[in-house]
Amino acid sequence: MQTLMVDFIISLDGYGHGEGWPGYWGLEGPEYLGWLDEQPQHTALLGARTYRMMSELAAEMPEELAGMTAQPKVVFSSTLATPLTWANTELVDTGPVDAVRAMKRDHPRPLHTVGSLTLTRALLRAGLVDRFRVVVFPVITGVTGRERVFDGYPDLALELVETRTFDGRLQLLEYVPTVIDGPPAA
Repeated sequence: MQTLMVDFIISLDGYGHGEGWPGYWGLEGPEYLGWLDEQPQHTALLGARTYRMMSELAAEMPEELAGMTAQPKVVFSSTLATPLTWANTELVDTGPVDAVRAMKRDHPRPLHTVGSLTLTRALLRAGLVDRFRVVVFPVITGVTGRERVFDGYPDLALELVETRTFDGRLQLLEYVPTVIDGPPAA
């Protein structure tokens, strides 16, 4: 049985990106980019919007994102069509919950989401997420922030299992999530 890791990069105020800000808020440093390239082989799961954004970023920064371009990716979308432009990407146009459940059972590699808020919400609600990892970038994008990452999520209890600082400014927080019915009784 494979594991599923949810991966997010966020601003301190919880946004997935900001209007006018470059990818990684312009703060990607060599330590962080090196760590991304050193990650164990896995298959990235993406929704259509994240696929579009990341494939454009990979085209703009081919050397920095060569590792991600080389890894296998699965995009869940009813709006995209083959052939996809980003190398090593498979399109799945059916519901993600059943497809990911089967992938966890039968896939040869661990699975990671990349962004993909709607996809991640569905996978969390279905209880399919084994790890939840966030890298916090030291910016607040209150006025320009787009897509608050955690809005609409189920309530989660998070057990901290790893922390790390990259380039003296980026904070990694990794948790084991448990979906809960609401706040614990007082």
